[in-house]
Amino acid sequence: MQAASRESYKIAADRLDAYARGAEPSAVASTADDILSVAALLRREPRLRRALSDPARSGADRSGLLGDMLRGRIGADALDLLASLVSGRWSAPSELLDGVERLGVEALLASADKAGELGEVEDELFRFGQVVSGSPELSNALSDPMAPAERRATLADQLLAGKARPITGYLVGAALGGFGGRSFTGALTRLVELAADRRDRQVAYVTVAAPLSDEEERRLGARLSEMYGREVSVKQTVNPDVLGGVSVRVGSDLYDGTVLRRLNETRNALAKR
Repeated sequence: MQAASRESYKIAADRLDAYARGAEPSAVASTADDILSVAALLRREPRLRRALSDPARSGADRSGLLGDMLRGRIGADALDLLASLVSGRWSAPSELLDGVERLGVEALLASADKAGELGEVEDELFRFGQVVSGSPELSNALSDPMAPAERRATLADQLLAGKARPITGYLVGAALGGFGGRSFTGALTRLVELAADRRDRQVAYVTVAAPLSDEEERRLGARLSEMYGREVSVKQTVNPDVLGGVSVRVGSDLYDGTVLRRLNETRNALAKR
């Protein structure tokens, strides 16, 4: 987002946090569902996106247009949050859509946080991403934008049934919809990071040939927390192809101490002789 859009989003996000502090988790989840339904409407209706982000209209005019369309169709809390969002300045209609989607996702995360389930939701999203990435057939079935959305949603629901919290299922649904214009797997990764960020944590993606023990994971997390000055949420991926050692990615930082990397470096050095 450009600066004007970021500022408009921040005002609405702060309003969401204030609302969520005084509301029941189920009410926040219902509000999130309303907001995401409006995001789906905006995705289908480019003319409406343009009207609600038109800089030639005043913020009050745009907020009034939204109210005229949606009053009685969504909850009052969702309408209030969305009115705050559309009354701000938006650099492009696409950025307004991104803002509405993000606000809906943050409302889902706030609901999980209020219920004391945010850490579990974060882990469930990561594990589901691991299951999907480990099966090319499943990855293709869920990621194919040409496949009917209902069929992909039904498949995801079947995979998650009895294994994940309802909020996790809603967030997977947002990923299936291409949250933030991303691929399905990219959207899942972003959702994991947003969940961690709401818990004031950084995500460290760790690749190993064999699973780390609980103590090894704890020590690695503690060391990374010292380095980054923030609690770190360690997400393990087991890949026997790395042969040994550890690869760690935190944001754009990559620390690759795997045997595979050293072998590749040796092979490349020999090839240059």
